[in-house]
Amino acid sequence: MSKAPTPPDKNKAAKGSSSADSRVKVTPKDIQRIWKECHSELTKVIIGKADVLEDIMITLLAEGHILLEGVPGIAKTVITKAFADVIGLDFNRQQFTPDALPSDVLGTNIYDPKTGSFKLRRGPVFCNFLLADEINRSPPKTQAAMLECMAEKQVTIEGEGYKLDPPFIVVATQNPVEQEGTYPLPEAQVDRFAMKLVLDLPSGDEEKDIIKLKHSGFKKKVRPVTTSATVNKMIKTVKEDIYMSDDMMAYIRDIVMATRADPRLILGCSPRASIALLGASKSAAAVEGRNYVIPDDLKRIVVSSTAHRLQLKAEAELEGTTGKIVIEDIVRQISVPV
Repeated sequence: MSKAPTPPDKNKAAKGSSSADSRVKVTPKDIQRIWKECHSELTKVIIGKADVLEDIMITLLAEGHILLEGVPGIAKTVITKAFADVIGLDFNRQQFTPDALPSDVLGTNIYDPKTGSFKLRRGPVFCNFLLADEINRSPPKTQAAMLECMAEKQVTIEGEGYKLDPPFIVVATQNPVEQEGTYPLPEAQVDRFAMKLVLDLPSGDEEKDIIKLKHSGFKKKVRPVTTSATVNKMIKTVKEDIYMSDDMMAYIRDIVMATRADPRLILGCSPRASIALLGASKSAAAVEGRNYVIPDDLKRIVVSSTAHRLQLKAEAELEGTTGKIVIEDIVRQISVPV
């Protein structure tokens, strides 16, 4: 079992801040409690998928975005809408289609004949929680419209920039089995997703529970557990109050550097992956109620945070190798900090 590392003295000093600040501060224990309440609400309308739901929470607290992959009818939309409702965020859904334009996502300026001026018609991206449904059905031009808002939390419309209200998370879905009428996401965009989550088909027991839930009328609704203001405080806590030792940072570095030297890969992870691992592992610790990161936190999220970023050589793909296999091999080979 890993021992709790001792945070630097400056963290102790921070605890001596004004009493007014301490009264409103969100602690890791608060984050753990809020997440447990959120999960309890989500189980009213979602059968199984506990790991996926927790990964969405982890990504939200790390200020990342999610690529959600699964066959049709597996509750991708239900999960995202229910999660946004429980967490108390403003939710919008954009259906990506082959004829969708960037202005359909971002918005555009509309001429108002009454005032003789242009007014901004805001697109669905102006929200806290955006579901980009079937993002791979739109052409690259429309997909690229998402890059700025995902990376910079802002959009530019006709040369003028508009900040998006925090928190802001994009959950983009795609269907892995239907290729007709789709446009594969460019690597530059895939790399901007902090996690790629794959939804599996339910087990036999879960399938029966889904049928029973639908038969009962599916009238249950989730209640908001928290608010966007509290979520912003939780994000701040993850950034500022979750301690990570130098050994853990070196552990992240070693995993990322190993992907760049792996002979099965054309391209390994960039520094963006290191940053994603940093944020996600700190969030995972906070969700567990801890103010420090242990190796298990990193192992919990490392595959989801890195496997989708890897480009395999053709011969490796023919042999059945996947990004997940490569990352799992690398993690097994690297010494775990104590």
